[in-house]
Amino acid sequence: MGAQQLDRDGGDLADTTVLDIGVQDTGPDGARGALTLRGVDVSGPGGDDLVLVWTLRGAPHAYRRADLPYVAAAVEPYSDADAGKRIFDAAKPLKEAGIGNLEALDAVATRMRSLVTRPMVKGEVSSRLTPLMDEPYRRFCRPCNTVHLYEQPFRLAALRAGLELEPGTSPPVLRPIVGFERASRVPPRFDVIRAYLRLLGPATPKDVAAYIDAPVKDVKAHWPSDAVEVVVEGERRWVLADDEPLLAAGPVRVVRLLAPFDLFLQARDRRLLVADPARAKTLWPTLGRPGAVLVNADVAGTWRARKAGAGLRVTVEPWGKITVAVGRKIHEQALRLADHRGLALADLDLAGS
Repeated sequence: MGAQQLDRDGGDLADTTVLDIGVQDTGPDGARGALTLRGVDVSGPGGDDLVLVWTLRGAPHAYRRADLPYVAAAVEPYSDADAGKRIFDAAKPLKEAGIGNLEALDAVATRMRSLVTRPMVKGEVSSRLTPLMDEPYRRFCRPCNTVHLYEQPFRLAALRAGLELEPGTSPPVLRPIVGFERASRVPPRFDVIRAYLRLLGPATPKDVAAYIDAPVKDVKAHWPSDAVEVVVEGERRWVLADDEPLLAAGPVRVVRLLAPFDLFLQARDRRLLVADPARAKTLWPTLGRPGAVLVNADVAGTWRARKAGAGLRVTVEPWGKITVAVGRKIHEQALRLADHRGLALADLDLAGS
């Protein structure tokens, strides 16, 4: 938790460590909302320096714009087999046609780069791109009742093409990244495996592979030489040697409303966060995730927010008794969320507390 800075009172984008691995931009409050609830000032100097791109798992993530060349290099597949795993069902027709997965991503990126010379809605990009690609790149989409590119190659090729996502657009708008050039090397702080171990460790290669959507074999091949083994609940895990002293640190005192896709909740060893299967199912449903109430080192419940008239109503479902002191902290967080949405806090419902 200390590595993720959940215990600090403030901060800005420049010194926010979770931006090294990316902050997922999913849900009504997106990456900016997630950062706001962490106490990061996204409206101050540098607030316009965030950039949104499709990266890990094809999900939109926010990064510091200045870091983007390194991020682009860091999120590259480790091998052709890795690229095949990341593009899911698109890999089979490509293989049958004798087209390599990395070759395919480059081909899509080349076409996208030539097409998107101005801000364009995703649907327009797709409709113009589809006829330019050969049959192995295309599929019939039943929900859309049309033929278009497989989704993951489309998303993962966008950054290769030098394209970013315009903030606050739905459907997404893609636009060229001014002066973009991918870095030739990855500084250690942006290496995804190292970042996962630093921010979500101790972890196993399987945990990291699941987060990246990469084969475990490739993750093991790029495992940091300075990762040291530790035992957590009888299981072998690894942490970076420089971070090992953090494991002996005292308890962190903090109360946060974590956004549904906050990095803390993205760890792949969920049973260590929430041991009770019923509670885990509530926190990580297939659709419509709630946020999490974090009290010290424990997930202590869930929360949801919705507009109520001209204000915001925040409903907390605690998994135990909420003390007066914790309730005050939750109220501060609810006010912060309402302010982020440009609303007044109409109501805070600490259900069952």
